[in-house]
Amino acid sequence: MRKRISIDQLKIGMKVEKLDRSWLATPFLRHRFTITSAEQIEQLHASGVRQLDVEADDVGQGANSFVGVMPVEAEISQPISVSPEPEPSAIPFAEELPVARQVYGAAKLIIQQAMEDVRMGRALNMEAVSEAVENMSDSILRNPDALTSLTRLKQFDEYTFFHSVNTSALALSVGRHLGYERVPLLQLGTGMLLHDIGKTLIPIEILNKTGRYAADEFEIMKQHVLRGAEILSNTTGLADVFLKPTLEHHERVDGTGYPYRRPKSDLSQFGLIAAIVDIYDAVTSDRCYHKGKTPHDTLQMLYKLGMQGHVDGALVQQFVQVVGVYPVGSCVSLNTGERAIVKQFNHEAPIRPLVLLITDDAGRHRSIPLDLDLAVQPDQPKRTIASILDPTSVGIDPRIYLDKEAA
Repeated sequence: MRKRISIDQLKIGMKVEKLDRSWLATPFLRHRFTITSAEQIEQLHASGVRQLDVEADDVGQGANSFVGVMPVEAEISQPISVSPEPEPSAIPFAEELPVARQVYGAAKLIIQQAMEDVRMGRALNMEAVSEAVENMSDSILRNPDALTSLTRLKQFDEYTFFHSVNTSALALSVGRHLGYERVPLLQLGTGMLLHDIGKTLIPIEILNKTGRYAADEFEIMKQHVLRGAEILSNTTGLADVFLKPTLEHHERVDGTGYPYRRPKSDLSQFGLIAAIVDIYDAVTSDRCYHKGKTPHDTLQMLYKLGMQGHVDGALVQQFVQVVGVYPVGSCVSLNTGERAIVKQFNHEAPIRPLVLLITDDAGRHRSIPLDLDLAVQPDQPKRTIASILDPTSVGIDPRIYLDKEAA
């Protein structure tokens, strides 16, 4: 049984069951956890939590100090899967980033060539594809954040190629986070790199159409799934497991997806992961028919889709732990009025990433951007993220700053 208490009544040792706000706004990427320190209580205070549910037994016998404690109905929700603790990063982010950039660029060229081969009726060069995925996987295993940070790279006229590499990199990071062994990790990465191969057989005027598809056009567009599976199944050496991301990335756990309207019980974990990373990269990209959303807004959208039973909610939470509450490239406003770009995810303090300060508190652009680790601030008052900004609306291109930093 649970009881609701105010944040001021929270004590060390209590088991938190539910907060009064989304976990996306807190450092705790799950609602169920045990309070082990006063710092955790302070973090909840700072995140704006005012009420929360705890196990009734933790309130204590005859604890007169807990006034106004009310019983709360049990919440029916999808359980949060507990993932194995991944291996710590073997290489620092800054050291791995230049290598990751080379790996990313090579993978983009390889999937571009693969799609051209299919379009021209030639066989897939699986040796090149496998080498690209192995290099991506090795980078992820050395440091999961470097390659993942590059998924912010997108180019309007080459969307399909960037999307293929981005979703593969994101899926590899999720697989590492979930403790996948090397073989299934490579299978997942390969399947995601090739998941849209069927689009090579869809008329270009439909692929690039602006506006909503007519019913018959959408039926043609949906054919890319089965056409892709057919291409891969005819490729020597590819077992059925490689086809899962292609066949299932448009399926939904409530059975409303396509091509087979399969419910969650009939979907593989590869397919569940594929659906999430596919939506994330597509929604954050500028397309001919929509302006890309900010990464943070897209995570909130995915969270809602998980709550609604549209995608796997537990895997969405794992995904947030991979990309961060404020993904790399996010444009943010600080409580000081300064504007910054998120440069690196902080796994120990998800709401306090490493940022690049690009304006002062009056909005004037700094001649030299300043690195600031929001988790390590000796001076008072401490800077915190106050809001997410749409970079185009404030005239900021995060790529210019981050690419210059990388160079």
